[in-house]
Amino acid sequence: MGSRYPCKWPLGIDVLRSQWYANKDKRLLAFQQPYIDQLGPNFEISILGAVGYTTFDPENVEAILSTRFDDFGMGKRRESMFPFIGEGIFTQDGPAWKHSRDLLRRPFLKTHYQDLEGFQEPINNLFSVLSSSTGVVDLQPLFFQFTLATTTSLIFGQSVESSEHDGEDSFGSTFDHASWITTLRSRLGDFYWAYNPSHYKAACDRIKDFADGFIKRALSTDGKDAVGESNGRYAFIRDLYAEYKDPTLVRDQLINILLAGRDTTACLLSWTLFLLVRHPDVLNRLKAEINSTIPPNTSTTRSHIQKIPYLKNILNESLRLYPPLPLNARFATRTTSLPRGGGPDRLSPVLVPKGVGVAISPYYLHRRKDIYGDDAMEFRPERWEEGEDGGLAGRVGWGYLPFHGGPRICLGSMLCHPLPAFLRQLRGCTDGEFNRGFRAHGSIVSHHTHLAGIPGN
Repeated sequence: MGSRYPCKWPLGIDVLRSQWYANKDKRLLAFQQPYIDQLGPNFEISILGAVGYTTFDPENVEAILSTRFDDFGMGKRRESMFPFIGEGIFTQDGPAWKHSRDLLRRPFLKTHYQDLEGFQEPINNLFSVLSSSTGVVDLQPLFFQFTLATTTSLIFGQSVESSEHDGEDSFGSTFDHASWITTLRSRLGDFYWAYNPSHYKAACDRIKDFADGFIKRALSTDGKDAVGESNGRYAFIRDLYAEYKDPTLVRDQLINILLAGRDTTACLLSWTLFLLVRHPDVLNRLKAEINSTIPPNTSTTRSHIQKIPYLKNILNESLRLYPPLPLNARFATRTTSLPRGGGPDRLSPVLVPKGVGVAISPYYLHRRKDIYGDDAMEFRPERWEEGEDGGLAGRVGWGYLPFHGGPRICLGSMLCHPLPAFLRQLRGCTDGEFNRGFRAHGSIVSHHTHLAGIPGN
């Protein structure tokens, strides 16, 4: 490529060192921003003798994720993540991935048309904790507990809050630990095997035991007719078992979904509230639309949510500034090319040899001023108001990747977001009580680049 990430020490050791400390301080994305601004949307980087590319160019992103989809794969992701999530949709390529995709789409579609009652108990529990708390309360860990409850309820048929297993905090911390170690292993690429601490295996085993317990319960319920039952609390597990006939494969897929559904939704909730309390005018407008759309003493439905367009604008803007997956990567499965980034003008095609990795960054893509305007760094939901040509959403195309894109677009993107039910629960508060209760704490934004992009403060 025409641009190259600057390295001063042999083998790029200085880059590794500086990024390590930036990541430790939860400032990796902000640390790299000046280099990104200088290098442009396509550049080459060489670390430990291996050459790789980074792009946040919409044409290249479209090629990798869609038009040349078959030319790119997961690389060493399967090996690095296998102890944690096993043989599932996020570690597969080719026919195995396509089979998993087709299989999981069916239960996700069923969930899409279900009511939202599954949110109510976890929301009530969340507000019970808030009402009994004093002083400053950090909402982020509570949101992670909340999404752990909703996601396990969806896929296991019972949330960790009401299960007979260990407490939610204990399982949640084990899950977080396994997820973080998996993140580090993934970043080591071909050297993933060099980091395999003994406590990592123990954490992964505990998570698998947790999932196995629900699978056994689901398959033993109602005797021989359990697998054939098309509804009920264990429908998700039974649908998978009806296809696989193997509890281990069912368990692996469930852990894959739990990883995606819990962390990304919690991050979206955290970042959205982080932004709303810093923009009271946006928050007040959203509250007014929710109160005028959802009658008192009624449950929130999908129909209600579809009638709150400003909510969609807020979520779009939150996902733009803080996408759940700020960084991703694909590896060439055969020698191929990208449309742009080469030559003196940096607009010519680029050869990508087999095995070379290409990092994709929705985080930097979503902050490009030539796509989103001079205020690209600002939170302004009104930019998503519909207008000519479908508004901003219709113009940016592959410049917006909140849920990935192409054949591997996130299945969960069709699911409903719990934010309206969360804010609706505050209906009983006066404006003064609400504004006193939710305030911005801290002015420095730190960003923990876990498997999902988590607020660091």
